[in-house]
Amino acid sequence: MNNVLSPEELNRYARHISLSEMGVEGQEKLKAARVLIIGAGGLGCPVLLYLAAAGVGHIGIVDGDVVDVSNLQRQVLYTMEDIGQSKAIVAKKRLEALNPYINITVYPFILTKENALEIIKKYEIIVDGTDNFPARYLIDDACVLTNKINIYASVHRFEGQVAVFNIPNADGTRGATYRDLFPTPPTLGTVLNCAEEGIIGVLPGIIGSLQANEVIKIITGIGEPLAGKIALFDAANFTIRVINLKKTSNTVITELIDYDYFCNQNHLPVINTITVHQLQQMMQDSIDFQLIDVRESNEHAQFNLGGILIPLPILLQKQELIPKDKSVMFYCQSGNRSIAAIQDLTKQGNHSAMHFYTLEGGVNAWRNAFIREE
Repeated sequence: MNNVLSPEELNRYARHISLSEMGVEGQEKLKAARVLIIGAGGLGCPVLLYLAAAGVGHIGIVDGDVVDVSNLQRQVLYTMEDIGQSKAIVAKKRLEALNPYINITVYPFILTKENALEIIKKYEIIVDGTDNFPARYLIDDACVLTNKINIYASVHRFEGQVAVFNIPNADGTRGATYRDLFPTPPTLGTVLNCAEEGIIGVLPGIIGSLQANEVIKIITGIGEPLAGKIALFDAANFTIRVINLKKTSNTVITELIDYDYFCNQNHLPVINTITVHQLQQMMQDSIDFQLIDVRESNEHAQFNLGGILIPLPILLQKQELIPKDKSVMFYCQSGNRSIAAIQDLTKQGNHSAMHFYTLEGGVNAWRNAFIREE
């Protein structure tokens, strides 16, 4: 691709070029850059919009999900007409309409340890827009193995954080990584995602824009990147803190691993699982079992699979409602809280995990499997 700006591009990026720190040279660096955004959701949408608008010449999009109506409160690339369609493909269409002078490659599937290195090595900067720990460890380890910069962020309720990982230092070493922030994965069920605890819609826009800003700064050499630090933003109280992040992890990354197992290996006991299709068949066959929703009452009211509601925080106080003479199927929004429910109950010693089951993927998996087919 020719990185010399055309007359049309010079006009389009005039406000950038007017910046003395940017100029034509900086804009041409943006045009030559290759940036991969993993996750086209709440964080990915503002990152994609602003990097495309800024003129980043080669953008990759990895996302295996489809648009759901619950996304539209914060994922501003999509409309009602896009429900049920691939996020990556819809995003490409929108971004090409926004800026026809850039190239966009889509990977409409989930990033895995089998495909991560092959995809990531094609890009210079990686933007992590995912919302779960296995994906974050996978992305960061892959960046370490391929010597790529990782622009990380996460959002939760009213709070967000941003950091730049694995950036090259002047002496040839690399900066702090995600494992320096989280040497070991948090205990399952202690950190809930936005589907489970909610999120104010503007927050991903703010945090994703900060990620995009770091990408542009690094490509053009403007200012100082957020390396060796992590920025913490509280939207409810409008506070911003920047704290130092030291390189403390001694883990040597030599290969990609099973990150689902890595993030769950210390979470005992071994828990029985049931798929949404198996559960549907049991319902159709009128098999006798107890179905328990461990989400909050507002979530249950919005959509549920039946059964009784016992929110996770009060589960141990309601143990008398849990039968011991039949199978018990626990479900939540994505599967994390139902696993935590089984763990909490079995730790008490009053119940055996043998007749407990967690619904894989929770309500999200049910809706993906059946609601869109109707």
